[in-house]
Amino acid sequence: MALTTLDPKTALVVIDLQKGIVSLPLAHPAGDVVTRAARLAAAFRRHRLPVVLVNVAGGAPGRTEQARPGGPLAPDWTDFVAELDRQPEDHAVTKRTWGAFTGTGLAEHLGRLGVTQVVLAGIATSIGVESTARQAHEHGFHVTLTVDAMTDMRPEAHANSLERIFPRLGETGTTEEVLALLDATRA
Repeated sequence: MALTTLDPKTALVVIDLQKGIVSLPLAHPAGDVVTRAARLAAAFRRHRLPVVLVNVAGGAPGRTEQARPGGPLAPDWTDFVAELDRQPEDHAVTKRTWGAFTGTGLAEHLGRLGVTQVVLAGIATSIGVESTARQAHEHGFHVTLTVDAMTDMRPEAHANSLERIFPRLGETGTTEEVLALLDATRA
């Protein structure tokens, strides 16, 4: 489904654009993703719509077959990238699971603001972004996924989310399409 509309109270949710994540090997250049997410954040702020910046600082407990990275993290690993130009009115969420809604109070925060739709961007498409999209959908938010403002560690995982999962969770569009619709509906 192509992008059709943005609700009057739509929030931007940027997933894991933090120093530790953008330094990982990725399917698409992190700089492009960061630039597009920063453009979205600036536009949402200009239109006085909520911006939520999410970082990850841990993981859910439990056994997994794939080894988790071990050892100490760099002191600035969870710091948001400077390009996002974090503002005092931005809402910051630190998650310890893949999705931004689990144990963070994000649904309640957005509900208090009257938000009915979220626009998602970030890294990794098949992990943090997809998990957050699933949770947003389950919470009853309309979900828009900005497909060129996200990437993954593996191209096939990124493609799977875009082609098979996201159309079942919401609408997809490019940064330019989101910006154009934002400007057209807020003029």
